[in-house]
Amino acid sequence: MESAVFLSNASSYMHPQGEPPLSRTGFIILSIIMAVFTGPAIILNATVIIVSLMHKQLRQPLNYALVNMAVADLGTAMTGGVLSVINNAQGYFSLGRTGCVMEGFAVSLFGITSLCTVALIAVERMFVVCKPLGQITFQKKHAVGGIAVSWLWSLTWNLPPLFGWGRYELEGVGTSCAPDWHNRDPLNVSYIMAYFAVCFAVPFAIILASYTKLMWTLHQVSKMACVEGGAVAKGEMKVALMVILMVLTFLISWLPYASLAMLVVYNPDVEIHPLVGTVPVYLAKSSTVYNPIIYIYLNKQFHKYAVAFLLCGKEPGEDDDTSETATTVETTTNKVSPA
Repeated sequence: MESAVFLSNASSYMHPQGEPPLSRTGFIILSIIMAVFTGPAIILNATVIIVSLMHKQLRQPLNYALVNMAVADLGTAMTGGVLSVINNAQGYFSLGRTGCVMEGFAVSLFGITSLCTVALIAVERMFVVCKPLGQITFQKKHAVGGIAVSWLWSLTWNLPPLFGWGRYELEGVGTSCAPDWHNRDPLNVSYIMAYFAVCFAVPFAIILASYTKLMWTLHQVSKMACVEGGAVAKGEMKVALMVILMVLTFLISWLPYASLAMLVVYNPDVEIHPLVGTVPVYLAKSSTVYNPIIYIYLNKQFHKYAVAFLLCGKEPGEDDDTSETATTVETTTNKVSPA
């Protein structure tokens, strides 16, 4: 009975002639594309987690958020990524209605946790460098508290569809599930609006505000520290590069998805080809491979341990580089009065 209901729901993704939204070749191409992103995402995020457990030097409060993001991205890749590869290879979603709800919930939970963790990293770096509350040391309890908030925030806003406020449904070409952007029921629309505001707009606003403050502080420090100007400028440029890459990948990965969702909410009569609706979904899921590349490759300490692990090479020596670019410039920023 459940399968019959699910197939009835899935029929909205078929053309009027009863044909699937894509050819067999099209589904195979989508499966390959997702595999290209999912494979490296699983390897890189798992590497971050493993090397953090192996090396005590990496288990610092400022690195907790990086590991938390790796856990969330690994969860997204293992659920949404792997299932997308399998379902596209089959050409349809084969897990039934219950499977759709479970996948939609899991992918949304991990995805929003990852977004919140990006915002958490921005806030942490801003506090370490700018010291807006004075000389407060960033400790383990602060890092753990921030991680707990990111998971609780995501759980709070992804549980409602399981209890009737909103729902999870097939999206795009019908091989994956997500919050239902198409349902015009007022209760569902209210959920989507709230979801967009607190799970996309709020994290993005926090990222922009935190890094604007951070870059302004670094700019002021580089002007004041004449003697150490070279080192400060180098640190500022590295942080600036991370900021630019983070904001760009955030926008590339999530803005198309959020924009399409809002377009459907505001203009329910708009006709969108299933393939067009699928592209933003895959862009959002591709963030699972960008994050470890940006935040780990540009972190010298993580980088050398991760490379040694992946290449099965000789373990690096004990002369660790600094763990965070932010901490590199922290001693210099102490010369600046707290904002």
